[in-house]
Amino acid sequence: MDLSLTPAEEAFRLEARRWLEANVPSTPLPSGDDAEGFALHRVWEKKLFDARWAVVSWPEAYGGRGASLVEWLLFEEEYYRAGAPQRIAQNGIFLLAPTLFEFGTQAQRDRILPRMAAALDVWAQGWSEPGAGSDLAGLTSRAVRDDARGGWRLSGQKTWCTRGAHCDWMFGLFRTDPAADRHRGMTYFLVPLRAPGVTVRAVGRLDGDDGFADVFLDDVFVPDDDVLGGVHKGWEVAMATTSSERGLTLRSPGRFLATAARLVDLGKRFGVDERLRDDVVRAHIDAEAYRLYTQQTVTRVMDGGSIGAESSLNKVFWSELDVRMHATALEILGERAELVDDAPAAVDLGAWMKGHQFALAGPIYAGTNEIQKNVIAERVLGLPRR
Repeated sequence: MDLSLTPAEEAFRLEARRWLEANVPSTPLPSGDDAEGFALHRVWEKKLFDARWAVVSWPEAYGGRGASLVEWLLFEEEYYRAGAPQRIAQNGIFLLAPTLFEFGTQAQRDRILPRMAAALDVWAQGWSEPGAGSDLAGLTSRAVRDDARGGWRLSGQKTWCTRGAHCDWMFGLFRTDPAADRHRGMTYFLVPLRAPGVTVRAVGRLDGDDGFADVFLDDVFVPDDDVLGGVHKGWEVAMATTSSERGLTLRSPGRFLATAARLVDLGKRFGVDERLRDDVVRAHIDAEAYRLYTQQTVTRVMDGGSIGAESSLNKVFWSELDVRMHATALEILGERAELVDDAPAAVDLGAWMKGHQFALAGPIYAGTNEIQKNVIAERVLGLPRR
């Protein structure tokens, strides 16, 4: 693994840094998980797109820069270092888009990707169901063939759809052959959330945001053009999406490097005892270790390799790291940690508590860590099933 940067990569980093320093809002935007914040974040995403920073690794034809994976990592580091807003478009550009590049038709890519990059269409993920959370193969939402109209009629319920209350589209799995084995007979659909028969119900959260949603589908028509990867091929397509979710794209090292740097600064501002000092140092070391591990993965991919079951290692590491860093911050702050953003004495506008509440979800979403540890044991370490 070569950690040195070429002159072109250094120039790319510098260009990104200068643009972000000049354009990142001086006042943090409201949470992108409520209606007001979501609208403001959509404007920010459009600004990124207009400057060709929204999807740097995509082809230029879709608004990208054709950047390498190394350059994408550099951009992500600069993005989080600059304190730029959260990406409300992340489920589309980091999860669905790689799946479209691999399995989508040319017509689907041309129709969907430019609008996704510009945040004209923002996507939610429709995986979990009330009876199928970690066990995705247990889903029961169904799709019935409608030959007369050339498509499918979808029924069922999807739950815990991130920002689903505000998004325009949803991607997800539905059973198209109920007689097939558990991991077969499913199809990957792209579903407009304003279609007749769709009901979106916001789910309140502990932090007050209303972005999470239950999505109810009652005989919703979806044309064949919105089937991704072929009928009954949904499991294979979905596994490509989850590999992106747990592997490189959803949680780049830049996010955790920036959090670790903020934690170090917090410790300097408020002082720490020996135990907490060790926790702060560990956060810095672990964030750097994650950066190096990701660069090793990028090197393998650029040399023609792929990301397989090792993505589960990745997911467990970053999700547990996120919880540890925020928990350490709350200990440093003590009683001050409970002050919310509009309190006069709130530290960093209450960001550490809000970040902690979100971090607690990390070991659950993208496949619970308990399930990921089983995958690691069986597929990475080769241990027998019990």
